[in-house]
Amino acid sequence: MISEAKRKVLELFAEGRRHYKLMRFQEARDCFAKALAVDAEDGPAKVYLARCRHYIENPPPEDWDGVFVMKTK
Repeated sequence: MISEAKRKVLELFAEGRRHYKLMRFQEARDCFAKALAVDAEDGPAKVYLARCRHYIENPPPEDWDGVFVMKTK
């Protein structure tokens, strides 16, 4: 059984991913930040929050397929 806190993180993460795939990066960022407010150690939310911040500053092309390509190691 998963805890109520983890269930909330999963719901917020799923909502964030929906926004992310639709290139609504501010909304996605807010969802991932809320997930981290519930569980500050949630790795996937940390990764996607960083990606949202990147895409807010550097928007992907119109035909973006949702894949994040690392430019540095």
